[in-house]
Amino acid sequence: MDDELLVRSGLRAILGSAGDIDVVADCGGAEAAATVARHRPDVLLLDIRMPDVDGLTVLGRIAALTPAPAVAMLTTFDAGEYVEAALTAGAAGFLMKNSSPEQLRHAVRVLAGGSRILAPEAMAPVVDGYRASATTRDAARRVEALTERERHVLALVRRGLSNRDIAGRLYLAHGTVKDHVSSVLAKLGGVNRVQAAVVADRARLADPPVQER
Repeated sequence: MDDELLVRSGLRAILGSAGDIDVVADCGGAEAAATVARHRPDVLLLDIRMPDVDGLTVLGRIAALTPAPAVAMLTTFDAGEYVEAALTAGAAGFLMKNSSPEQLRHAVRVLAGGSRILAPEAMAPVVDGYRASATTRDAARRVEALTERERHVLALVRRGLSNRDIAGRLYLAHGTVKDHVSSVLAKLGGVNRVQAAVVADRARLADPPVQER
């Protein structure tokens, strides 16, 4: 799933040229969940940044499907900003768009076999995440100091939602959500957004209730 038709066509050609891989569908981010539900692929390559919808948001929707495909995030962007959030949200792999055709085909086979795969660019953030585990454990204890609204915001950060998406979900102004996120990160001990998502996961924060206007 990618917002650029040219990229999707290239991926279809690369993967379709392998005799053991069937490309059942391709689409943009907005249609991703419905397309997956209709075609039930074993593996999904999902762009992490698209103009119509954030890739991490799409990942959350797809993870709720039963059975859900093995999802590999595909991006040209710096892996460090996204890799831990994507893995926490349920991704089974993280690949770069500059991967060779054979690397992409190999990744799909690995994912179809039930294993995980990470591009070399994604390994450093994962290692750094382990090194920061003591920090996140300490921050998990600080979740108790958050207000109810801040807990709601943190739970949606855990889901990979952007500040704008959180604002829409909670019916808040974008600037208000930005202030809440800054407060949450400070109260958790100055962690970054990815570490905050890990903290929320370890604290098992429940999603905020659906609000009606």
